[in-house]
Amino acid sequence: MQWNIDPSHTSVEFAVRHLAIATVRGRFRKVTGTLETTDDGRLTAVHAAVDAASIDTADAQRDTHLRSGDFLDAERYPVLTFRSTRVDPRGDGRYLVSGDLTIRDETRPVSLDVETTKPITDPWGNLRAGASASGTLNRKDWGVTWNQVLELGTLLVGEQVRFTIDVEAAAAKAAAA
Repeated sequence: MQWNIDPSHTSVEFAVRHLAIATVRGRFRKVTGTLETTDDGRLTAVHAAVDAASIDTADAQRDTHLRSGDFLDAERYPVLTFRSTRVDPRGDGRYLVSGDLTIRDETRPVSLDVETTKPITDPWGNLRAGASASGTLNRKDWGVTWNQVLELGTLLVGEQVRFTIDVEAAAAKAAAA
């Protein structure tokens, strides 16, 4: 069964250390994609696309810098993509989802811990389900290397990026015969 990600009820959020003393959080405001499940609801595949220019850290100057060639280079590489390559059930609606993440035209493997919800029928008769995912990546693996070394030898911007994803998806409607 195919499920379409509902962009207005989905969030892709991240957290990075700043000055080695605090954490800056942000999100991407535009995400689309699909999930695949078996008829009994077991997750089998994930494909998602994130608009790089939709990054939002609540600081316009920082967001402009993150969109620049120093970081995401959103003008040249407007979309970040994830495509699952393996989905391992862990029981009770939990999965380890491995896949290929592409940032700045560089594709590397990542793994996500995923927890799904049981589908429900919304007030308008649509079948909907949810999922939460989390993981960590090193941004340097994707060529996102801009940084400054501070006086004490610490980095201005941390290399580890923690992320959480909350998805609401609607079952795709069958094509009219």
